[in-house]
Amino acid sequence: MTAGARSFAIGETDFLLDGEPFRVLAGALHYFRVHPGQWADRIRKARLMGLNTIETYVAWNAHEPVRGEWDATGWNDLGRFLDLVAAEGMHAIVRPGPYICAEWHNGGLPVWLTALEGVGLRRSEPRYLEEVTAYLERVYEIVAPYQIDRGGPVILVQIENEYGAYGDDTAYLEHLVQVTKDAGITVPLTTIDQPTDQMLSDGSVAGVHLTGSFGSRAAERLETLRRHQPTGPLMCAEFWDGWFDWWGNTHHTTPAAASAAELDALLASGASVNFYMFHGGTNFGLTNGANDKGRYLPIVTSYDYDAPLDERGDPTEKYFAFRDVIAKYAPVPDEVPAASGPAPAFEVGLEPVETVVAASVSGHETPPTFEDLGHLSALVAYEAELGGRGGVLRFGEVRDHAWVSVDGVSVGTLSRTRHEDALVVPAGRRLRVLVEEQGRVNYDVRLGEPKGLIGPVTLAGEPLTGWTATPIDVAALAAAATDAATAVSSTIDVAPFVLRGSFTLDDPADLFLDTHGWGKGFALVNGFLLGRFWSNGPQRTLYVPAAALNAGENVVVVVELDRVAGAIARFVAGPDLGPLEE
Repeated sequence: MTAGARSFAIGETDFLLDGEPFRVLAGALHYFRVHPGQWADRIRKARLMGLNTIETYVAWNAHEPVRGEWDATGWNDLGRFLDLVAAEGMHAIVRPGPYICAEWHNGGLPVWLTALEGVGLRRSEPRYLEEVTAYLERVYEIVAPYQIDRGGPVILVQIENEYGAYGDDTAYLEHLVQVTKDAGITVPLTTIDQPTDQMLSDGSVAGVHLTGSFGSRAAERLETLRRHQPTGPLMCAEFWDGWFDWWGNTHHTTPAAASAAELDALLASGASVNFYMFHGGTNFGLTNGANDKGRYLPIVTSYDYDAPLDERGDPTEKYFAFRDVIAKYAPVPDEVPAASGPAPAFEVGLEPVETVVAASVSGHETPPTFEDLGHLSALVAYEAELGGRGGVLRFGEVRDHAWVSVDGVSVGTLSRTRHEDALVVPAGRRLRVLVEEQGRVNYDVRLGEPKGLIGPVTLAGEPLTGWTATPIDVAALAAAATDAATAVSSTIDVAPFVLRGSFTLDDPADLFLDTHGWGKGFALVNGFLLGRFWSNGPQRTLYVPAAALNAGENVVVVVELDRVAGAIARFVAGPDLGPLEE
C-alpha cells in the first residue's frame, strides 16, 4: 500500500496526523471473538458512535495453536480485518502482545509454548525470546504493509501488555522493540499499564510512548501518567466501560450515566481514548480464560462485557450515552444503527446418538497431563484398575472439574473451584475419571500451568498406578454425531452424553440457544462450537451468529457432561446473561 500514504506522529502535546493535532477515539474489537461475516457490521457501528479508530489484540494461540502451523485465514485473517477497517475510513491500533490477557485462554500464549520445559515466560529467557521473535515477525509481515505511512490504517502498535503488573525485565521489552523496528514497523510504539508509579516504571521502555488503563478517576490517573511522561499526548488506551463474567457469579454491568461522566472527564482533559470494550463478542469454542487469585474462576462463554455494542451487535444505552459525550468534542455521523428485533423462537427435538471416542493411551504409571498427551480440546477420560478395592481417592490437584465413576456408576464430582481433591469411592473393578479443562488462567504466574489430573494419586493411602488416558476432542465428537445412528440403551451411564436435533430456517438469523435445565457441557450448530454452558450460571443462553447458519437445514449438537439434557433445544427471542450484580 502506497497510495494515500500519510504521517502519524507523537507531538509535544498531541498525536499528529499529517502534522495536525489528532485525538484518537478508538474502540476495542477483537476479530477472533467475532464471526468474520460480522466484522464489517461491527466496524461500521463503531464509526457511527463517533469513533475514528479500531483497536485489536492479536491472539498468538489462535494463529498458531500447533507449533509451526501458522494460520492467517478465516477467523485469523488479520489482513482482511484491517482492510475492512480501512474501507470504513477508520484507523487501527494493533496490540500483538505476545501476551494479551483479555480473559482469553492462556492469555493468548500457545499451550505448546508454555509447555516447553524450562521456558521463561515474559522475560529475557533465550528459548522464549526465540519463539516470540518468530511470532512477532509473522504478525508484522501482515501489519507492516497496513501502516498509515504506506497508505494503510495502522497508526499505533503496542509493545507487550500491562507488563508493569507482571515484571520489570527492561531488556525483554527492549528486545521486543528491536524486533518490531527490524520488522519494518515505523508508526509510533506504545506501552500500557495501570497508572501506579511502580507499574508505569516497571512497564516502560525508552523511546516508547506510555498509555494508561483505567475506568474511573480520570484526572488523578492522567496526572500520574503525566508525572512519568512530561510531554506527549495523554491516552487511556483501555477505558474500562464494563466488566467480564465468570461461572458461579452474577452478570456484571456498569451504569451508562456513570461511565459517560467518566468519559466526559477524560475527554475534557484533552486525552485520547480507547474503549475496552466497544464490542466484546464471544468466547466461541474453548477460548475462555480463567482467573486464579486463590480461587480458580473460569470465564463464561459470553464476552458481552456490558459494552456499548452488545454480544449480538446491537447498540445499548451506553452506546448512545457515549455518542452524546463524543459529540461534545468531535463530529459524529447523523446516522445511528437500529437495534435488531426479537430473534426467532422455536423448539427442536433432541435424540441421543451413538458416538465413537478415540482409542485410549495406555502405559502410564501416573495420569498424564493434557500437555503430555498433546491434547488441545477440553476433555480427557482417565481409567485405572481398582482390583476390588475402595476408600478415599485423593489427587494432588484436579484441573479443573472431574466426574468420577466406578464400574460405570457415578460416585461424585471434584471441583478445582471448590478446592476439592478427594472423595470416597466404593470397592469395584474399574475407576473412570472424566476431566474437563475449563479454561486456562490468563493472568500472572499461573500462565501455562498443566491441566488434567495432577499427581500423586492415592487410594486408601496407597499409590494408585497403571493409568490409561483417552483424549476426547469435543468438536470431533460433535461432528461425528451429525451423521451418527440413534443411540441404543446402555447400562453404563457415564459422560459425555451426545444429543442431536435439526431445524430449518428460511433465512439465516441470529439465534439464542436456551440452556435452562441443562447441566454442564458444550453446544454446536452446524459443527460450529458455540462454547460452554453450565447450570452454575450466570449465563443461560448461547449466542448463535447468523453467519454460522444456513438457509435450509441446520443441525444442533449438545455434548452434556453432568446429566442428559432435556429432549428439547429451545431457541429464544433474546439473551439471558444472568442476574445482575447487586
